[in-house]
Amino acid sequence: MSTDSKDDLVFKALANGLRRQILDALKDEPQTTGMLCEQFDSLDRCTVMQHLRVLEDADLVIVQREGRERWNHLNAMPIQAIHNRWISQYAGQAMSILSALQQGLDRPSE
Repeated sequence: MSTDSKDDLVFKALANGLRRQILDALKDEPQTTGMLCEQFDSLDRCTVMQHLRVLEDADLVIVQREGRERWNHLNAMPIQAIHNRWISQYAGQAMSILSALQQGLDRPSE
């Protein structure tokens, strides 16, 4: 799969607010699917599983099975790759524009 296709899967997964909430829930520690279902009790188990599948397809969640339990682990590497490819490059340019603007404002008027 090409890098662009992988990025598309990550962007698609992150585009949904509920999936971002699931990632936030996994940020501190892995959780079983049952634990996630308890946290998102307004959703049925099938819906939670569908969201986890999208996250898994984007490689944002790594699943480890232990007996009947399915442990979901956050994998932040795809987010880091998006940051490195897209955000950091544009942030640097924005900062230099803001710096130039600040220097212009700091000069006394003639």
